[in-house]
Amino acid sequence: MAAKSNARLLYPGLADFYATWRDISYTLVRIVVGVVMIMHVWGKFKIGAGAVAANVMAKNGLEPSMAFAYAAMFLEAVGGVCLIIGLFTRFFAAALAIEMLIALFGVHWVRGFSVSQGGYEYVLLLGVVLFAIAIRGGGPYSADNAIGKEL
Repeated sequence: MAAKSNARLLYPGLADFYATWRDISYTLVRIVVGVVMIMHVWGKFKIGAGAVAANVMAKNGLEPSMAFAYAAMFLEAVGGVCLIIGLFTRFFAAALAIEMLIALFGVHWVRGFSVSQGGYEYVLLLGVVLFAIAIRGGGPYSADNAIGKEL
């Protein structure tokens, strides 16, 4: 059961608006994160798994680099599509959150916070949002909900 907030709206007339948009806004977040993952993996597909393994994985000590490259490419592509449609949402969101955790500490941590310096701010944000999606699930506008089952 979700905890009920004690905070009251300064303008109670917005309550219906918020109630109407709550599930829609969550769905939008889930879809946009899925699209971000698809766009993120697109560059990896363009250069190929071998280049990803050599230029990213091995360079950052992630071995076996080819296995890490294929795993990342699979998770970001299939997981991104599944997040967009809301299928196996919890599983793929959790797996992608774990990937972001590995990226945070295995690649970006040493570069500091700022993404402009190659830091971890972007993967931290994605990881936390993916974790929240894994906890919440697909939501009412998802394939998981349509089939009546989720992990």
